[in-house]
Order: sequence, then structure tokens, then C-alpha cells
Amino acid sequence: MTTFKTSRTSIEIASQPDTWRRAAESVASFSDALPRRGERVAVVGCGTSWFMALAYAELRESGGHGETDAFAASEFPHGRRYDRVLAITRSGTTTEVLDLLTRVKGTLATSVVTADPATPVMTAADAVAVLDFADEQSVVQTRFATTVLALLRAHLEAENALPAGVRPLAQAVQDAERALAEPLDPAVCAAEQFTFLGTGWSYGLALEAGLKMREAAGAWTEAYPAMEYRHGPISITGPGRVAWLFGAEPRGLADDIARVGGHFAAASQQAEDDLDPLADLIRAQRLAVHLAEARGYDPDRPRNLTRSVVLENAGA
Repeated sequence: MTTFKTSRTSIEIASQPDTWRRAAESVASFSDALPRRGERVAVVGCGTSWFMALAYAELRESGGHGETDAFAASEFPHGRRYDRVLAITRSGTTTEVLDLLTRVKGTLATSVVTADPATPVMTAADAVAVLDFADEQSVVQTRFATTVLALLRAHLEAENALPAGVRPLAQAVQDAERALAEPLDPAVCAAEQFTFLGTGWSYGLALEAGLKMREAAGAWTEAYPAMEYRHGPISITGPGRVAWLFGAEPRGLADDIARVGGHFAAASQQAEDDLDPLADLIRAQRLAVHLAEARGYDPDRPRNLTRSVVLENAGA
């Protein structure tokens, strides 16, 4: 088995409580790039950024801030009316995002949240929020993605549009510190298969957890809305396999997982001890690194991936 020094990914994962705090402190300075109350907004991204877009869209709309849809940038429905497109792109060079911003420029307001101010996206959009303090050296995204969602949550909180039941970001930061400090469950570390589940905004986090496990560790993972689990995905669950839930448990879910011999992983069975779903995602990130290193993979440089997808002659 290959032995790695402390991976860059692990260092970046551990920095998230600090980057979330800095994002919250930056909300006012990024006001030009953030959606206004009542705007009809499309949030777009690719890969991890798309999953953060899904989470934010659910948070914003359910909090009453405005109608919000989320799309993979390549699947944006041109011809549908929006007041603003908000793009999430760590690299600022992703072809699909740049193509979309170029196509809609001048027809509606465009905003971007990015990590790198020295990229083409800075002039492709009308307004840009640069979270350079959350940028990463690792190919695998961890802290940039969660810091974007922390920024957007903090903005909703400042506008009194955080949905009922969603914790203030300051509490999520405290939960993140716990998620970093608590040991990983040995039964989860030893599992051969993982099904990630979420409801509402945490469904995007479930998708992201599955992606992290595939990218870093090549793990067998799936992700579904929690209530869809019993409509087929439960068939894969059994001994040595995990069903991991982000957020509140649908009635009877834990019993159904136990009945088929699976291992149920959730932040806690007790409301007073549970974790914010975004903080719980940190545990999944840590697990992905753990499994990658156990399998002899380098979690900083996963197979077949680069920091950004830049396509030649994409518009041809």
C-alpha cells in the first residue's frame, strides 16, 4: 500500500470552519454579485458546483427569497425567462460556464462566484464574487464548494430568508469543527458500498458526497432523495453496505435499512446532538480521503480528472 504524507486535500478539508467564517464576513462586500430578493434566478455550475447550485436553489426558494432553479451549465434552458444567472465555478475557466455567460450577456444580469481572479470569467459576467481564500491546490473540490454555499446561506440569513429549521451559519461552523474532531465510524470505513440520501436542500449534498467518494477513492456510491430510497435503491443495501442520510430522517427509514442488514449512517439519532448537513458533508469528505489512501490512491490527484474542464472548439 502506498503511503502518503498528509494530503493537501486533508489540509483543505480541515480549513473549512475558517473559510466559512470568512465567507460570512464577506457578504456585504459581494452584494452586487448576489441575487436580489424577488429575482427569478437560475444557478448553474458543473460537477460539484452544480450540486451546490441545487442546494442553494432549494434554500433560496423555500426561504421566500425568490423563484430559483438549478442547472448543469450545459443544460441551461435558453428561452426561459430569468432575471439573473448565477454561475459557480472554482477555476473560472470551465468551458460550459463561459459559453453560457457569453451567450446570455446583455440579455439578463449575470453573476459569478469563483476562486481565481485571474481568469476569463472575470469579464464574462456583470458581477463577480471572488473567494480566493477558499481556493484549493487539490484537484478534488472540498472547501471552495462548501464555502460558496456558506456565503449564499449567510446572504439569505442577512436578508431574513433562511428557511425554517436551517441553522444560522455560526452554528454550522461549530458543527463543522465537531465533524473534523470526531473519529470516523469504523463500520463505515470498512463498508464496500455507499448510498447517500438527502431531502430538500440536503439532496444536493448527498450527490456531492457520492461524487467525492467516486473521485477520490473510486468507491461504489449512489445518491438519491431519501424518500426515493425505498423505490428501488434499497435493493442494493445489505451487510457491509451503508445508507448515509443528510438531514432529518423520514419515518421508518432506519428500521428499513436495519431490516435488510445495512448500516445506517446519520449525524445523530438525537436532535440535540446532530450536525448541520453541510457540516456532515465534511465527514464524507474525510471518509473519501481515508478510503483513497487505504486503497493506495493519491486523493490530491485523482485518476482521469483535472482542475478544470476546458474543451477545444466547444462551440463548433
